[in-house]
Amino acid sequence: MDPLKIIQKYYSVDSPAYKLLIPHSQAVAKKALEIASHVPQLKPDLKFIAEAAMLHDIGIFLTDDRAIGCFGDQPYIRHGYLGREILEKEGFPRHALVCERHVGLGISAQEIITHKLPLPPRDMVPVSVEEKIICLADKFFSKDEEVLDREKSLDRIKGYYARFGVEKLELLDGWLKEFGV
Repeated sequence: MDPLKIIQKYYSVDSPAYKLLIPHSQAVAKKALEIASHVPQLKPDLKFIAEAAMLHDIGIFLTDDRAIGCFGDQPYIRHGYLGREILEKEGFPRHALVCERHVGLGISAQEIITHKLPLPPRDMVPVSVEEKIICLADKFFSKDEEVLDREKSLDRIKGYYARFGVEKLELLDGWLKEFGV
């Protein structure tokens, strides 16, 4: 599997979205592999992590987020779910789950229903070690072109997730501890 070839089926290499997506995904992949190196006892699938981290945001082009060069008609929160559909059609169901489950720290069916989110009412939370690692790694990077390759501090990440409640902070802290970050 070549993640770049898959991405290039959906993105023009000259597009602003592609020019943000690739460095963002590369930074996330590098961080995910670094995190995975802290937990060899969990036997994370490094090849899968590298591939899935590159593909985790493939659905952004379908969303309406002009700041990152995306001119679709869907709300940004759907990019993971839409990415899942793309990768399932490409024949990569395991990678597809990473797309759907990496948004935020994962979104439960109850959260979708309670907050009336424009998503199918099902659990979209990381389950496997690899899904959790990629989800966590993604939190360290923005798609802001001025800071694409700069890691966010843990304080900044925690400050962002604090607004979603103590449960999200506890989940984040649990992952940080579990993965030795």
